[in-house]
Amino acid sequence: MDKTLLEILACPSCKGSLNYNKAQQELLCPVCRLAYPIRDDIPVMLTDEARTLSAEEEAH
Repeated sequence: MDKTLLEILACPSCKGSLNYNKAQQELLCPVCRLAYPIRDDIPVMLTDEARTLSAEEEAH
């Protein structure tokens, strides 16, 4: 994921910053507890496509 792109992307729900999870190819919003998928190197920034983070994932 391009560092510049990551700096300008924000969570569509809360407008907060996102963390990149390279292993899962997801962008994580710790505030909303959502993980946005990255498909074919393109972040899918739709709340309907996001999954809810588990309690274990939040701890990391």
